[in-house]
Amino acid sequence: MFNKGSKERESTDRAEHEIDGPVGRPRERRKVPTSGEGVVVIGLGRFGTQVAESLVRLGHEVLGVDNDQSVVQRWADRLTHVVQADSTSEVALRQLGVADFGRVVVGIGTTMEASVLTVLSLAEVGVREIWAKAINKKHGKILTAIGASHVIYPEAAMGERVAHLITSKMLDFIELAEGFALAKTFLPMDCAGGPVGELADRYGVTVVGVRRPDGEFDYVRPGQEVPAGATVIVAGTVDQVQDFAATT
Repeated sequence: MFNKGSKERESTDRAEHEIDGPVGRPRERRKVPTSGEGVVVIGLGRFGTQVAESLVRLGHEVLGVDNDQSVVQRWADRLTHVVQADSTSEVALRQLGVADFGRVVVGIGTTMEASVLTVLSLAEVGVREIWAKAINKKHGKILTAIGASHVIYPEAAMGERVAHLITSKMLDFIELAEGFALAKTFLPMDCAGGPVGELADRYGVTVVGVRRPDGEFDYVRPGQEVPAGATVIVAGTVDQVQDFAATT
């Protein structure tokens, strides 16, 4: 039988083992400083680190969290703050003050249980905006049900993008919503020198940007002519942009 005092001491001892301080410093229980634009990235694998580095380049404060000490050490000098912690523990998340950041990205994808428990714990501590990586649709449904605001399927999205690129003449392809896409492609030879509106009339696509042969990028203006050798960014249905690229 545990009395109240012994139970509280046990809880405190367990919490102290759930989070280590920043690499190279003694373990500490203070909250990591945050800013209004700060983002927490949990899981510093390939996806998590790509997101974290991009956020840093955009000028955001990033708190990286991983349970692997070697990973934490590797990223200690590249992110604003990096700590080793058990992200499935509400106690550890409260110690880090993740709810103060407002936005959290969960990049854990290989271990579904850790991903689910992390999102659940984040919701329990009051994080307002949770972006979570899912490995399949069922995983994504679970994450949404327990509190994820946004579910990301990076492998599926990249796989579909590559499939479109290798089976067409498109230089780049992004599906913005189901059935609607942006594509970068060469300008058909028979359209060189013509106005951008002609492409909409002939192919049903809308030109949103033009990269001239000299490398300069132009936003499209009404009546603008597209020079020979240019590449264009067009918007339309998936079938429309694919059919347009096939003519190049």
